[in-house]
Amino acid sequence: MTDGKDDGSSGDKPAALADFDAEKLRELIQRLGAQVIDDAPASKLQRETEAEKTAVHEFWHTQPVPKSSEVVKQDAPLHPPLPAEKIPQEPYALPEGMAWCTVDIEDDAQLRELHDLLLNNYVEDTDAMFRFNYPFELLRWVTMPPGFNKSWHVGVRNSESGELVGFISGVPVDIMVRDRTMPMAEINLLCLSKKLRSQRLAPLLIKEVTRRVHLVGIFQAIYTSGRLLPKPVATCRYFHRSLQPRKLIDIGFSGPVEGPQLARLVAAMRLPQTTTTKGLRLMRKGDVSQVRKLLNRFLKTRYEVVPSYTSDAQVAHWLLPRENVLWSYVVDDEAHPGKITDFFSFFSLPSQALKPGQAKKPAAKNKRPAGGSQKKPGSDTLNAAYAYYYATNAGNDVELTAEEKDGCDGAKKEKALLREKQNEAVKTRLVALFGDALVLAKNSGFDVFNCLDMMDNAMFVNELKFGRGDGFLRYYFYNYMARDTASAKIGFVML
Repeated sequence: MTDGKDDGSSGDKPAALADFDAEKLRELIQRLGAQVIDDAPASKLQRETEAEKTAVHEFWHTQPVPKSSEVVKQDAPLHPPLPAEKIPQEPYALPEGMAWCTVDIEDDAQLRELHDLLLNNYVEDTDAMFRFNYPFELLRWVTMPPGFNKSWHVGVRNSESGELVGFISGVPVDIMVRDRTMPMAEINLLCLSKKLRSQRLAPLLIKEVTRRVHLVGIFQAIYTSGRLLPKPVATCRYFHRSLQPRKLIDIGFSGPVEGPQLARLVAAMRLPQTTTTKGLRLMRKGDVSQVRKLLNRFLKTRYEVVPSYTSDAQVAHWLLPRENVLWSYVVDDEAHPGKITDFFSFFSLPSQALKPGQAKKPAAKNKRPAGGSQKKPGSDTLNAAYAYYYATNAGNDVELTAEEKDGCDGAKKEKALLREKQNEAVKTRLVALFGDALVLAKNSGFDVFNCLDMMDNAMFVNELKFGRGDGFLRYYFYNYMARDTASAKIGFVML
């Protein structure tokens, strides 16, 4: 860790920066954000796409998902709902020595088992330097929303020892895909003990949670993966904004930057110590109804794949602040006290450094982004904030002047100009809001602030000095054909 002088906490701009080449600074910021030095993300994505053309997916080719080469021209389910008599009533057969179980997330002992399974076996980068470390509180938040079904917390145990060796979760969610809203299952946390991965238990976990979801009359699902499978509806890219440049380099998250370049980079990444948005405060329970209306309107008018929050209870669960897990802020309209004009949030997801003290080598390849927890600082923990949901009413009152209307040749151009002006208003507001989010995250002890290029995040990443990461996250539907969707039109955040 560094002291306040060179850890990016000051808002003053050093005079030395005036003589520092702007292009070189952009390169250094990019290096700090990207976790790969010698493998351009674009070429990585291209290679994965080419490899997928000849890949064989024995399991996925038996499932109701589009083929990798298939061009989807119309949104629609692949198969109609199954009649009850065609849904298996008994669990699928497991290999000898394995048994199904339902993991009780409310039981501390079982939750610890799940935590340990994930910590030792879940998502890690290909250099085996970082792995997600889900806190108990976050696991309960992710798996226990209003209306959750305990039977969707599917586990596999060793029949003899009782050890939890596999897990997959599902939670109910209403998803709007363009003009159609459907009940779906959000599938997450698929994890197997490394020693069992050769036994092809992952397809069985997927089939079993699908069976249990079908039993309650839901036949579509949404899920994400860093891997390229048949067939993503969207591919999103990670961006990273350094809050503690020295630690990111020391822990191996970022590529090496040394000497005067590092000092200049640290100076360039400094943030103010306080926020600037008037009326900004933590979200409270009494704000839930207003936030729900503001968020639903913002999501549905700007994006094509979004959640639909139909109750205040859902918003209270997903968006009210949670200690050490979720930070949510609203902006009170000073001219109209009690009226909320803006909302933003970010969450913490810890990652453990598997090789503490070992800095990344310049030739490291294909590293997954990592997360962190601000309450357990240390050299082996990367403390990362992740952008979550936000909404603003900026742009709602934008209108074209009579002169602007006269300059438009028809209603189509008039509509396009209005949209452009609205986007300008939204961009200005988001740059201000997420500038404050960076300050709040830094003051809470985070080392890095991460986001995907989904929603309108592209509007602020350059202005706020995010660097492009080398990681990608793909969105998929199960039993639903959806046209290719730009990352900026994805408005559903998977945790």
